[in-house]
Amino acid sequence: MQIIVLYLATAVVFLGLDAVMLKSVMRPMFEARISDWLVEEIRIGPAAAFYLFYVAGVVWLAGWPALKADAPVQALATGAVLGALAYGTYEFTNYATLARWSPGMVALDVAWGTALTGLSAWVGGFGNAIHFGLTPFIAGDVVKAAVAALGFPAVWALLGRK
Repeated sequence: MQIIVLYLATAVVFLGLDAVMLKSVMRPMFEARISDWLVEEIRIGPAAAFYLFYVAGVVWLAGWPALKADAPVQALATGAVLGALAYGTYEFTNYATLARWSPGMVALDVAWGTALTGLSAWVGGFGNAIHFGLTPFIAGDVVKAAVAALGFPAVWALLGRK
């Protein structure tokens, strides 16, 4: 049960922060440099596969070992190294092979991947319910979140807001 909660907590942090960054910073930067290479609508399948496996790797290599050792800094450091390696592989390969890839794109995305992965590994294991012994309350919180996620848009629509 602990590893499932760890995975879910890490995924929520990672996906939530990455969604904001992709929409507000990365997409505009990529549009400025390589807009004709971008698809109009995101391909959900490959994106989902990446996130499912990447978060599993973060949990397996950084979050779980650090949680078992009760070492929050280990989660942060190992996650950051993993992020630098993964995002660095993508960015430096693109910079080496694609004419319009820029050093600014490389620097920003590698820094982001390093920070995001380290933070997700740390928060997933040490800023969540597992560490504080609140695991039994998670089911109720999931229900409340689902009710809010479904109820708020419904109420908003009833009020005539768009």
